[in-house]
Amino acid sequence: MTQTSRALRLAALRLALAAVAVSMAAPLRAQHADPDAAPPPLLVRGESVAPFDAQAIDGTLKKMTFAGKNPTVLLFFLSGCPTCHKMIPLWNRAFQQKPAGLQVVGVLMDQEPPNFFSTTPISFPVVRSPGKEFLQKWKVSRAPLMVRVAQGGKVEDVSMGYADAIRVGEVFRP
Repeated sequence: MTQTSRALRLAALRLALAAVAVSMAAPLRAQHADPDAAPPPLLVRGESVAPFDAQAIDGTLKKMTFAGKNPTVLLFFLSGCPTCHKMIPLWNRAFQQKPAGLQVVGVLMDQEPPNFFSTTPISFPVVRSPGKEFLQKWKVSRAPLMVRVAQGGKVEDVSMGYADAIRVGEVFRP
C-alpha cells in the first residue's frame, strides 16, 4: 500500500468517525435542549417579589423584607457551578466597595460540599435557599443570577449568567 493510499484511507476513516459522532450527539442534544421550547421565565424589572426568611450559613434566621428605603442585591449561586466560581471574586470586590446602605446577600441554591466556605472565600453574607418552591416563585432556574430589589419588593435589575465587572458595578450602583 502506498503512502498516498494510506493517507486517503486515514482521512476517510476520520471523516466516518466524525459523522458517527455527530449522528450520535444529535439525539442527545434533542433530549437536553428543545430548540422550540420557550426559555425558562425570568424576573423582569418592575415585577414584585415577596419577602422571605432563610437560614444563614451560621444557622441564624435572616428575614429579607425589602421594607427599607435602600435596595437589596441578591446573588443566587451554586457551590458546584464553574461560572458561579468565576463570579464570586467579582461579587467580593463589589461587596467591599458597595455604597453605604446597599444590602447584599448571597443565596446558596444547593448543599455545599464539606469545607466549601473555608476554601472559597466569600465576603458577603450567605443564606441557604428556602427551597424549591421559593426558587420557582422567584423564577430562578439558572445560576449565577443577580437580582436588585428596591423598597416594597420591586425588581430594579436582573442579570443572569457571567457578568463582567462593569455589569456587576451597574447592579451594585448607589
